[in-house]
Amino acid sequence: MATVCAKVYEHHKKNDGSYNVKIRIFHKGEKKYLDTPFFLTAKQLTKGFEIKDVFVKKSVQTLIDNYRKEIHGLEDRLQLFSIDELKCFLEEKDEDIDFIKFCDKHIDQLRADKRMATAANHTTVRNSLVDYFKKDVVSIREITSQFLRLYERHLRRPRKVTRLNQFKEEVTVLKEGISDQSLYNYTRDLRTLFNEAKRTYNNDDLGLIRITHYPFTNYTMVKPPVTRKRNLSIEQIKSIRDCNCVPGSRAELARDLFMLSIYMCGMNAVDFYNFLTDGSKERLEYNRSKTAGQRHDNAFISIKVVSEATDLVKKYGGTFKKRYTNYRGLDKALSKGFSILCEQLQLKGVTFYWARHSFANLAYNTCKLSKDHIAQALNHVDNGHKTTDIYIQKDWSIIDEVQRTVLDLLGSPELNFSDNSKHSPVLSNEDLSFLSSLVFSNHLDLDTRKKVMELHAKLTL
Repeated sequence: MATVCAKVYEHHKKNDGSYNVKIRIFHKGEKKYLDTPFFLTAKQLTKGFEIKDVFVKKSVQTLIDNYRKEIHGLEDRLQLFSIDELKCFLEEKDEDIDFIKFCDKHIDQLRADKRMATAANHTTVRNSLVDYFKKDVVSIREITSQFLRLYERHLRRPRKVTRLNQFKEEVTVLKEGISDQSLYNYTRDLRTLFNEAKRTYNNDDLGLIRITHYPFTNYTMVKPPVTRKRNLSIEQIKSIRDCNCVPGSRAELARDLFMLSIYMCGMNAVDFYNFLTDGSKERLEYNRSKTAGQRHDNAFISIKVVSEATDLVKKYGGTFKKRYTNYRGLDKALSKGFSILCEQLQLKGVTFYWARHSFANLAYNTCKLSKDHIAQALNHVDNGHKTTDIYIQKDWSIIDEVQRTVLDLLGSPELNFSDNSKHSPVLSNEDLSFLSSLVFSNHLDLDTRKKVMELHAKLTL
């Protein structure tokens, strides 16, 4: 049987001369101590450091009685508790759970586990809760089914949000109401965070349930719309490959990395950022960032640097971490580059991620390759063959074959640039307007103005 009693220790004297009353827990031959809100001076203690102040003594006894009642309520389960678990149980029994504080700890752990994309998504949800409640401390009791319905309305409406920019300065912007797809993502991630909180604070084995409600039982989550197929035809891929971009531009970056993703079996931008650090390798071997911490094989894959990819690997190997603080900087550059490419090539809504979808679709629908082999090339987990995979050694030549079969569909790059409407350097209308203004600038010397005029004439043919 666990016991509790009040203790005051002479060596615990504070700088102001006071002593904190401790509650000593004795269980299974071990001792632990709980702090109390009671502080006493030497005049309120006997020479043996017993409490003699009547008011404090009565309050401490009430606290002890409550602890004994909680321990008695555990009945036979008490023997399942270690001394640390019992101490934690008594400390946190009636303590409210700050959901924002929990989210912060959980997000920090995701970052420590290198799950950056998930951490970013959960941070977005965490910030939206602070926006909604207009406070940084939110009790988990406030996350109810009624709240979820009001939260949904809040997200669907235009709203002002304040965030820190890269200079740690507060910036307020107006955000549009979100779509069904985004709403599904928000509520899905909020549900994940709530489930993690239940796993953290509830202990079903010991019968300790601090979070007793589940708001998603009486809330119907919006169904995500059917995902638009994000794959391009062979001719569309060729149009991206063969377009002539301004050297060093974001459009060039978007074109090059889109094609490099095609060449490297749909490799993600975050993996280019993290692992394309050497331009001389014959194979690119890495752990896929999205799933590395969730698989027993750490999502390892080996992709051959084929002849089509060699020049691009040499061009960009080791450059991304010098140019961008993190992979999100690369993502933003790609997004802006694709805006220019789509405008020039009349491709609607194409993004970098379409390369991965296009590779998979060509492999299956055009090349008629097996889904198992395509899944290997895409570095997807095979839930249907987890046990079998234990016995089978990875054969990278299977991926090499998928890679080669798909790339053979594209043929050689187009070398005939007579069709200027197709192959002219990719510039936005804004860039062309700026170039036009330079032609008539009074601040350019004669030779420079002549070169600008020649370039402008070529771009506007």
